[in-house]
Amino acid sequence: MSLVTTTDRSFNLLNGESLLEGLERTGHEVEYQCRSGYCGMCRLTLLSGSVTYAEPPLAYVGSSEILPCCCTVTEPILVECRLQRQKELPLDVEQYTFDY
Repeated sequence: MSLVTTTDRSFNLLNGESLLEGLERTGHEVEYQCRSGYCGMCRLTLLSGSVTYAEPPLAYVGSSEILPCCCTVTEPILVECRLQRQKELPLDVEQYTFDY
């Protein structure tokens, strides 16, 4: 398991899980299309740590960028990625506030 820290939280990748899958599982906002390194749509900024690629991705990857769809996290990393914004409920839905 590899430790991933984002702008908003930290989590461990599950065995066999790609970084993109881990980001999706933990509620992060990541755009993607191909899931295999062809399009570069999922490109993120790597702030610290390192990743490797089984095969070089076809999409351009800058020196401080990674493609979470096809990289392998080799040590704890810090990436620039935020949680998805919670959507507002429609006005006709009752909303409650709970004080714990």
